[in-house]
Amino acid sequence: MQPELERELIRKCKAGDARFYEPLVRAYEPSGLRLAVAMMGNTEDAQDALQEAFIKTYDTLHRFDLRRPFGPWFFQILRNQCRDMLRIRKAKFRMEEVDEFLEQRPADAERGPERARQRNDARAVLWKGLEHIGPEHREILVLKELEGFRYGEIAQILEIPEGTVASRLFHARHALRDALLEMRAELP
Repeated sequence: MQPELERELIRKCKAGDARFYEPLVRAYEPSGLRLAVAMMGNTEDAQDALQEAFIKTYDTLHRFDLRRPFGPWFFQILRNQCRDMLRIRKAKFRMEEVDEFLEQRPADAERGPERARQRNDARAVLWKGLEHIGPEHREILVLKELEGFRYGEIAQILEIPEGTVASRLFHARHALRDALLEMRAELP
């Protein structure tokens, strides 16, 4: 979504017209769900966390500074919601539900069924690798590699210095590489 359109929608929401919140929800729902699934480990808890984050975001929209980008602010709220739910529910990372979520993703029709199958296979291997690393590593990799956030945005979302983002990414990538190599070694 274009930043100016986003700001205009937020202005209208702040003025009391809640119907302008729906386009923001639709714009951030897919990437929000991916982050929530990565953090929560299952689609049911992820959907609950995402819904609660959208409600909290709307309820605190009056405090949002229109000079700042909306995405990092929303993802920080979502991240905090996921962490709160994990503490309360002590949810486990259930890979079978992540696999189910991945199967719901649309195929890459432009490049043909073989390319779509290869992408889905690679995505499944990636998620299985993510299952074998810690939640802090998984979280930062999803934000950077899957959602494409810049270091500054990740720093805002995670409430850490930018230099720490680089350090955590370095360690997370190595942890994922080691997990994938270990998985490959276990294959017959």
